Parts: sequence; structure tokens; C-alpha cells
Amino acid sequence: MSFCKDCVQGVRHEGEAQGTLVTIDGVACYIATPTVDYPKDKVILFLPDVFGIQLINAKLLADDFAINGFKVIAIDYFNGDSLPAGAMNSPSFDLKAWFAKHGSEQTRPSIDKVIAALKEEGVAKFGATGYCFGGRYTFDLAFENVIQCSVVSHPSLLKVPDDLETYFTKSQAPLLINSCEFDQKFPSEAQAKADEIFGDGKFAPGYKREYFPGCTHGLLYVGISQNR
Repeated sequence: MSFCKDCVQGVRHEGEAQGTLVTIDGVACYIATPTVDYPKDKVILFLPDVFGIQLINAKLLADDFAINGFKVIAIDYFNGDSLPAGAMNSPSFDLKAWFAKHGSEQTRPSIDKVIAALKEEGVAKFGATGYCFGGRYTFDLAFENVIQCSVVSHPSLLKVPDDLETYFTKSQAPLLINSCEFDQKFPSEAQAKADEIFGDGKFAPGYKREYFPGCTHGLLYVGISQNR
């Protein structure tokens, strides 16, 4: 079990989604498309936290990327069974039981299906932005050099230092880590280890770590407005 209480705490954001819900090779996805011209051979894969793409927060974040000129595909790798919004801040929700039904065997195939379908449509370059649960898959895709750019925000399910060292050895994707002060799943020790391994120009593709003092795990996905 590799989640903490902050993985299921937060707030629902307010706003109106601008993208569309579609099915790609049997996988539900939320697509946010720029209103201006954009490179058709590039896509950002949006890999959500345990609340999935159904939560309005995910849609609004994807829309923000599209506003800045990037087509975004947010993938429902929970197959319609992400945590319900009602589970947010609920002390009674059994996260351990839910996670037992949403391991890599159940969730990774959806990512692979979407990527394969997009390649058939002419997409040649992928970036990935992963939040909490999605941080694990961002690293995995980078290990395999499926993606050309990686962003993880308050990642969970990583083994430190093993996964950091594997990334350094295998991946050619520049890495941005969004970290914060209070994070049980990627604490200050893990953040320091990442800087030690990748920092000071040691990682040739590029590395940067942003740090948000006073903020808690989940800030970029389910954080309150002053944390964003």
C-alpha cells in the first residue's frame, strides 16, 4: 500500500470543461485541443491521480495545457472506476481495497492502447504529465523511452533511490518534478536524492525541480486555490 491520507483529501475546483470525452480503442479519454494551430504530431498524455479524469479538476488542468498550445489526452486507466468525488476527505473510504483492484495489470494496458492508437494517427512525440498515481506511469514510460518529456507532480508509488537511478540510466526524457513541503510519498529526503542524482547538469537531457513551501501532497491536482 503506497498512498497516504493526502492522496484522497482536497477540493473540487470550479469551472466549465472545454474539451470532449471520447473513446480511443475502447479506452475513455478526455481530449483538450488548442483553439490555435498546433503541431499535430505531438501530444501530452495526462496521467491522473486516483480521482481519474471524471473529476472536474483533471479536465480544467488539461484545458490549461491546451490553452497554451498543446493537445492533451487524459486517459481513464481506471476503466470508469476511479475514486468517486464523494470519497474525497472521507475517513471511511477503503483506499486499500480500491487499490487492490487497480494495479498495473488493470491500469497499464489502457495507456498502451491509447499510445498505439495515437501513433497510428500520426502522433510521433509524446510528453507525459503525471499526478500522484500517474507519476509512477510517467516514470515507466520514460524508462521505455516512449515519451520525450516528463513532468511529475507529487508522485506516489516510486521506489527511491531505485527509480531515480533507473530513470537516470535509461531515459532520454527531460524531467521536471513538482514537489512540496509536506509530502509523505515524495518527502524531502526523496527530493534531495533526486537533486543529487540529476542536478548540477549531471542529467544531460535536462532536469528541474520546483518546490512549493507550505504546500501539501496533491496541491497541483486537488489543492485549494491558494496552493495553486
